[in-house]
Amino acid sequence: MAFRDHLAAATIEKDAVSVIHGMWEHSRNNGHPLTIFENIIECPGQRAAVNLLTRERLCAAIGISPEDYIDTLGWAMVNPQQPQMISPEESPCFENVQDEVDITKLPIPHHWPQDRGRYVSASVIIAEDNGVRNMSFHRQFVRDKNHLVVRLVPRHLRTMVMAARERGRKVKIAIVNAPDPVVLLAAAMSFDDNVDELTIAATLHQKLYGTPLNLTTMPNGIVAPANSEYVMWGNITMEDDDEGPYVDITGTVDDVRQEPVIEIEGVAHRNNPIFHALIPGEAEHKTLMGLPRSPTIKSAVNEVVECLDVHLTEGGCGWLSAVVKINKVHQDDPIKAINAALAGHRSMKMVTIVDPDVDITDPVRVEWAMVTRWQPDVDTVILSNQKGSSLDPSRNEDATTSKVGFDATISLDKNPDDFHSVM
Repeated sequence: MAFRDHLAAATIEKDAVSVIHGMWEHSRNNGHPLTIFENIIECPGQRAAVNLLTRERLCAAIGISPEDYIDTLGWAMVNPQQPQMISPEESPCFENVQDEVDITKLPIPHHWPQDRGRYVSASVIIAEDNGVRNMSFHRQFVRDKNHLVVRLVPRHLRTMVMAARERGRKVKIAIVNAPDPVVLLAAAMSFDDNVDELTIAATLHQKLYGTPLNLTTMPNGIVAPANSEYVMWGNITMEDDDEGPYVDITGTVDDVRQEPVIEIEGVAHRNNPIFHALIPGEAEHKTLMGLPRSPTIKSAVNEVVECLDVHLTEGGCGWLSAVVKINKVHQDDPIKAINAALAGHRSMKMVTIVDPDVDITDPVRVEWAMVTRWQPDVDTVILSNQKGSSLDPSRNEDATTSKVGFDATISLDKNPDDFHSVM
């Protein structure tokens, strides 16, 4: 399976579109459908896709329910396996190799007018240094033909880069665009320890498709998924440059910072390639961020009460707010679930606990559960002086925030028949 195999339901847009705001404007004006752009003015012979990775579209493409998918992600986290290596000659990603590196010839979009310029937002970086391998998402601004400026948040890759710089050396990387979606989900996972996310992707690939995840080796020695639409290889250098502004997942504009520069040494792609041109701040971005966190939250809540499902909401940017469905047995189960959920995803600032009869993906039904089952003075948990998310523009100057949890479940001392909707 490959990225292109999940696009059967896409609308094909044949009218000419520009990488400068064109894909963004078309998507916004048409309600953000799954779309393949086949006539990109600046990149003849190349295509681009937007809006694949919503929760419903992703699960439908893979043929699994959202509830089962969360459990599958959780299972993969604790059952990693090694991918399978194949040669570059066997790998579709090397069907075409640029004679002279020029990343400006790729259909990398400048979506939002507020952005600094053209950004690679859906690509994953695979890095290896000192015997440790990491795969993760980091947005990349196109500075010129062979340089990107990458926003490295304070996580494992940044730690790797800073440690390498202290030793006076660059970090070798591969940049992968449009691998199979299970690779994207694995790359979006967050772990406290150094975990090779490609081993999680390999487990998901075998579980969902019944075939191994094939990797191949880039000319600089870094591995990448062999069926990816595009691959680039190079180094994270010792140089920093301006990065930002950029419209982030919250729909707010992120700051300008000094960030590391990537030097690209080579570019390759499949025949008739499809670039994954994710639109920041829209549903696809929120799903990609939020869905891999759901198993972590579910696992944490299951430690204290049976958790049936978790949904990181679109209004919460797929990151800052969740609805958690539990099987309530004791009166204090929802309060325990609130504390466990916030501990399971430390960036979250709001969580709502509901009963099994509530559709947690429907904000109207969640609000209905709150107004009919929640008493604000006894069913609300407020925590002060908590660590805030860097994606929350309202956090305090010392990076702290307050957090809130709502118990929107039926009290056990009430008659449950009085609370069930006939709508």
